[in-house]
Amino acid sequence: MNRDDLYFFTVLGVTISIVSAIVLMYNITLPETGIVSLLLDWIIGLLETTGYFGIFFLMVLESALMPVPSEIVMPFAGFLVYYDGFSIYLVVVAGTVGNLVGSLIAYYIGIKYGREFIARYGKYILMSVEHVELAERLFNDYGEIIIFASRMMPVVRTVISLPAGVGRMDLKKFIIYTTIGSIPWNFALTYAGYLLGEEWFIIFEVFRKLDIVVVIALVIVLFWLIKKK
Repeated sequence: MNRDDLYFFTVLGVTISIVSAIVLMYNITLPETGIVSLLLDWIIGLLETTGYFGIFFLMVLESALMPVPSEIVMPFAGFLVYYDGFSIYLVVVAGTVGNLVGSLIAYYIGIKYGREFIARYGKYILMSVEHVELAERLFNDYGEIIIFASRMMPVVRTVISLPAGVGRMDLKKFIIYTTIGSIPWNFALTYAGYLLGEEWFIIFEVFRKLDIVVVIALVIVLFWLIKKK
């Protein structure tokens, strides 16, 4: 992330925080696009309908360079542990196996196409060469153990498999480090979602109330990323 990116996201984050606080504090009713509600309902509906396979599938996408954040998927799965009787252990297993499969996909993309894949297609999945360069620096500075540590680092965890493939890291070590590193992250997010319990309904309502704020913020971020290309 360069200086312009840091400035942009800092200003955007502060602005969104202030606007959101004012809306919630004074109970201001804003127009709703319905997009956030649709997204929330889609994720919960998918997980409720497909169960553990849905968790597996979404985590495959996240680890295969797709913009599907585990920070949303796994806490929602934790909510379903609380609300719908899912097993927390099977949720973590499904998420971890999904991470491994998705990471292997990214690993082999790294072997075959290298960083050029992100240079060419990254803008379509909200990723840039800078993300890969950060992962490459970490991989070069800390070696193979970063595959384990990075599984608990947002953003980096999604792209770190690519430089591992480019560097043709030993496959057995890659599988072991990815699996062991994914377990604590997935468990922590799932357990946090479980602990929230009934509070999830308040969170859903907040998301819906800030619907248009979230949508406008996403449009601004997309415009910024596309403009940079």
